[in-house]
Amino acid sequence: MSPPPRTFALDVRDVRRTYGEERALRGASLTLQAGRITCLLGPSGCGKSTLLRLIAGLEPVDSGEILKAGAVVSGPGVHVPAERRGIGLVFQDYALFPHLSGFGNAGFGLHGLPAAERRRQAEDAMARAHIWQRGEAYPSELSGGERQRVALARAMAPSPSVLLLDEPFSGLDGMLRQQVRDAAIETLRETGAAVLIVTHDAEEAMRMGDALALMQAGAILQSGSPEDCYLRPNSVEAARLLGPANALPARIENGMAVTPFGAIPGGPGGDIVIARPEAFVRSDDGVEAEVIERHFAGAHCDLRLLANDNVVSVRYPSLTAPQVGDRIHVRLDPALCTVITEGD
Repeated sequence: MSPPPRTFALDVRDVRRTYGEERALRGASLTLQAGRITCLLGPSGCGKSTLLRLIAGLEPVDSGEILKAGAVVSGPGVHVPAERRGIGLVFQDYALFPHLSGFGNAGFGLHGLPAAERRRQAEDAMARAHIWQRGEAYPSELSGGERQRVALARAMAPSPSVLLLDEPFSGLDGMLRQQVRDAAIETLRETGAAVLIVTHDAEEAMRMGDALALMQAGAILQSGSPEDCYLRPNSVEAARLLGPANALPARIENGMAVTPFGAIPGGPGGDIVIARPEAFVRSDDGVEAEVIERHFAGAHCDLRLLANDNVVSVRYPSLTAPQVGDRIHVRLDPALCTVITEGD
């Protein structure tokens, strides 16, 4: 007897959404697991916020299904209202009520509870968000980081099994952003909920997420751990969502993918090698290349190398980076390269 199918905290299956002539979602699918943070990463306008609104129940799906704990909450003929989904949502602008204190905002979604119990749960949520001491203050009296924490407390107060955050740190800058983000991530992990964070910042996504979902043009291109998505992208488009990536033409010969910058193990097929900037290792027995650009960026330098009529982006530590006009020899590190077939 086969085991029962695995049930995720949230399962999005081939969801589509159209506004007039615009196809905002073109068959998006992803899963969220309890106790894990998934970062939904993609450029502006790719459909991230639309997907969040559909999961939250703020809009219906045109086709496909959304299941929570195995039960359909959105689908053909089904649309469970947002207030009955048990899903917490933190908006990009926090959407706090200006006439309510921090405690009042945190307790707003606790309908049907006696006033004393509502206050207790609101205070508990504010404490977990490390903002209890500002509970009597109103939004106009709070800093950006404090408003973010109150919004997080409001989302956590009903103890939802799924938490959605739409660009929650975009209004913060510099060190404050990092401090608030790290504190919020610690708090989110303590809830045990399945968490989905929308962002367009690749470094932030890899830092925060247990898993990534890479989105472009209304579809999820790739899902997996940050390491898998960065080191083993399934397409050039997915690779470049996480940072610079070189697409080298390749041909397979005797199980090796041969490129203008050398060969790496290639398997049975493939016509493109995706190589991260760190993949070009200096080696006396490598391919000769000329440094045609050099940009200092603190701890590292970003270079452009020319070899065999191909130009690539390369990154080296600043202390050892060559100068423009230097000729160096490089080889490819297979651990930072992926062989794919164009169009897969």
